[in-house]
Amino acid sequence: MSERASEQLTQGDPAPPADLDHEPAAPRRLTRRGWTIVVSFAIAAVLGLLGGLVRVPYVSIGPGPTYDTLGTVDEQVVVEVEGEKTYETSGQLRMTTVSISDDVSLFGALGLWVSGRHALMPRDEYFGPGQTEDDLQRENKKMFQDSQSDAEVAALRYLDYPVKVVAQEITRGAPADEVLEPGDRLYEVNGRPVEVQEDVREALKNTRPGQRVEITFQHEDQPRQTRSIELGNASDYGSDDRKEGFLGLLPIDRADVDFQTTIHLEDVGGPSAGLIFALAIVDKLTPGELEGGRTVAGTGEIDVKGNIGLIGGISFKLVAARDAGAEAFLVPAGNCAEAKSNVPDGLALVKVDTLDSAVKALEDLEAGRTPPIC
Repeated sequence: MSERASEQLTQGDPAPPADLDHEPAAPRRLTRRGWTIVVSFAIAAVLGLLGGLVRVPYVSIGPGPTYDTLGTVDEQVVVEVEGEKTYETSGQLRMTTVSISDDVSLFGALGLWVSGRHALMPRDEYFGPGQTEDDLQRENKKMFQDSQSDAEVAALRYLDYPVKVVAQEITRGAPADEVLEPGDRLYEVNGRPVEVQEDVREALKNTRPGQRVEITFQHEDQPRQTRSIELGNASDYGSDDRKEGFLGLLPIDRADVDFQTTIHLEDVGGPSAGLIFALAIVDKLTPGELEGGRTVAGTGEIDVKGNIGLIGGISFKLVAARDAGAEAFLVPAGNCAEAKSNVPDGLALVKVDTLDSAVKALEDLEAGRTPPIC
């Protein structure tokens, strides 16, 4: 070997092959352990994909946002009264909500359950057959709008403002459909003056199908008029069978005032904010402060007479209220037992069953008295 070739080999260059006819080495195969690792990774990847994509037949329920009905949202006053004197307030009356999500994956469901702030409920308890989340949102929005109107009437009736009765809905093809339109004001039915919505049902109590009755009403700004209507049979129009004549009219009380109350709040649904809306209207239209500078939260459906009905999801609303700094929570009497078993530390539960009792409870808190508690 020459001296140059010897120098190249000592520098680490590969030596020329000794035998050009030598066969290449066979490729190495995975061991049993290697295959186990590969298969395990593949199964984990498939399960991860399925867990993230597969939806479960449950909805998640948890604390939703809260809103101060005496304040503003996005620089817009939540409860606005135009054309009537209002009074300043310094505290908060917070309406509470529940967050419901229909888009829950398998892994998402496990994560929500572990968090402790959410619950999983069967989807069919919240959605009807074929009902989508958009359908439910539209339904909740309609209930929310109705709760605003009922809250206004309840508040103004409490403050002794006058109310009127209007036709809220009219059954298609029913006797009333030939004469009245939704929104028409009712003055008299079958000789009985109509001052509250119950007067309409009372006026029809002793009538019979086929009997003619007179209705005095007003359409928009037109003069009052009186028309004769022949009553029908309730079962002919899909209603429950009854002996009395059927008019096909759903009356509703509405405020009869020359000022306007408007509630500005979007993307909120359901009827359970009615109580807090009513209290906010009362607070703004009366001297002093119902909440006494405190942060008070609550919930409850309210009708035009001021009766407070129970609601769902109160345990989550309690959590949301406490997170928002509320000191007291107005609880519908029918929800007291559930609320007591889920109350966060530092939150007083005040039992209410009417708007009048809610106002008095807030006055008790302001005066340092103990209100009715759950």
